[in-house]
Amino acid sequence: MTAVDSPQVDITRPSVARVYDAGLGGKDNYEVDRAVLRAILAASPDAMVAARDNREWLIRITRFLAGQAGITQFLDCGSGLPTAENTHQVAQRLNPEATVVYVDNDPIVLAHGRAILAENDRTHLVSADLTQPDALLAHADVRRYLDFSQPVALYQIGTLHHCPDPDEVRAFMRTYVDALAPGSYVAISHFHNPGSGEDSAAAQRMQALMSGGPMGSGYFRTSDEIGTFFAGCEVLAPGIVPASEWWPDGPRMKPLVRPQRLFVAGLARKT
Repeated sequence: MTAVDSPQVDITRPSVARVYDAGLGGKDNYEVDRAVLRAILAASPDAMVAARDNREWLIRITRFLAGQAGITQFLDCGSGLPTAENTHQVAQRLNPEATVVYVDNDPIVLAHGRAILAENDRTHLVSADLTQPDALLAHADVRRYLDFSQPVALYQIGTLHHCPDPDEVRAFMRTYVDALAPGSYVAISHFHNPGSGEDSAAAQRMQALMSGGPMGSGYFRTSDEIGTFFAGCEVLAPGIVPASEWWPDGPRMKPLVRPQRLFVAGLARKT
């Protein structure tokens, strides 16, 4: 695995990756992260159901891409702390030749990723800012391990809702998509505001809590707005839907709880 430089950990400020880790019962977090999680759960006790849905959706789309779609290259932006069934494990189980490049700039993620991936020569971790696509795409290790003349699966899973300016998101996602070969795929999951009703009011409350609190980010957007982040790629059926409803593994036995309705996902193909 590629070596990366790790900036110093700041334990006085919460980290998105560490809050997520705390919510999934991980150990790579601090009290400042757990305080944010407690505030989120106080406002929405079922919130981590959506986090689990997100992980299960990542597994399903990776199986599809590495299997049926024949994708052998993955660029996973804002990958977060390693947990069970990471992108490379799912993809390489189906195709041992699949190459995965993870991108993150959280020092805890970089340190743990380096340790876990040390013996996997087809999985790499680079330190870069996903909101700066020109620098990320030009990174020596990204260029070394991914061939952009061939299809790549670009993952922005649970990342774009931490970017406050949707116009900026549209601009940098266009840069990413322009760099991808035809036949590439773009995967996005995102906090969702349905635009009306009680769920919309709940989304607005959660946005105020998350973006106005110590974490400083967490923006809920409509499906139409999220759709523009695919930068003209063809969104596959069933569209931009709750993550648990995207090709589920079986029939739904219980209705969705609100946090599941406020978290959507979609997969698109560049033609």
